[in-house]
Amino acid sequence: MKKYEVMYILRANLDQESIKTEVANVNNIFTSNQSKVLECKEWGLRELAYEIEHSRKGYYVWMSVEANPKAISEFTRIAGYNESIIRHIVVAEGE
Repeated sequence: MKKYEVMYILRANLDQESIKTEVANVNNIFTSNQSKVLECKEWGLRELAYEIEHSRKGYYVWMSVEANPKAISEFTRIAGYNESIIRHIVVAEGE
């Protein structure tokens, strides 16, 4: 398995309970696909560099994971249609 850095931005208008649920759901995507979440940091509400879907702020979450290709593709698929996630990126470490 390779190491990856994953970052995603949640909508700023989510309440704390919804944020915790979304973070847990994303972590579950990796753990249910035989991968490990090595570290997860919630950076919190920050100003966006540019407006995304009429929003100027977003809730940033950064993760370090050790994952297989199936887990990465599943995260990308779900993040693409999850309306709470407004942006996401996955970068392989060491490349």
